[in-house]
Amino acid sequence: MQIAIAGNIGAGKTTLTQLLAEHYHWEAHFERVDNNPYLNDFYADMRRWSFNLQVFFLNNRFKQVKKIQESGKDVVQDRTIYEDAFIFAPNLHAMGLLSERDFDNYKSLFQLMESFVKPPELLIYLRASTSTLVAQIHSRGRPYENGISINYLSRLNERYEAWIAQYEKGKHLIIDVDALDIVEKREDLGAIINRIDAEIHGLF
Repeated sequence: MQIAIAGNIGAGKTTLTQLLAEHYHWEAHFERVDNNPYLNDFYADMRRWSFNLQVFFLNNRFKQVKKIQESGKDVVQDRTIYEDAFIFAPNLHAMGLLSERDFDNYKSLFQLMESFVKPPELLIYLRASTSTLVAQIHSRGRPYENGISINYLSRLNERYEAWIAQYEKGKHLIIDVDALDIVEKREDLGAIINRIDAEIHGLF
């Protein structure tokens, strides 16, 4: 079983990934962030480093998914390969921060990689308002995230909503996280787990 957690920057993907892995006694696979060699440069100069960053993420996500699928283990994955291709890269292109040439190159790479991977059995999308995202980003205090603008987060949210509305690769759940506190309120986490169990076990 592979469950993947999708959502905007600051939506709580990593936290939920960890808590679900602990609950189900599954492996957790996290997005490579703190040792990403491009993030600091990207947030300082998005136009210069956008292609490098997106290819780095795509490469690492592809290797991660292949490793998950070859292991045959039950896994909870923090972020999917689809978000890179359908949300972040197109958003940078639309903002004029990723050239047409680089975007076409990126899409070609993704299409090739996608042909070698299977979608997760269950996708969980964490829906969060921009204000929630900003609060979460500030609370975790990553220096390279200080320059993320509200406009950038809003643009990503719009793309996430459009993407999840058309997602047809498998089962998916939408979790509205604005009113949830899965760390301090165990009942909030329990409600999410109950919904997941209903999807993966066919319960109603």
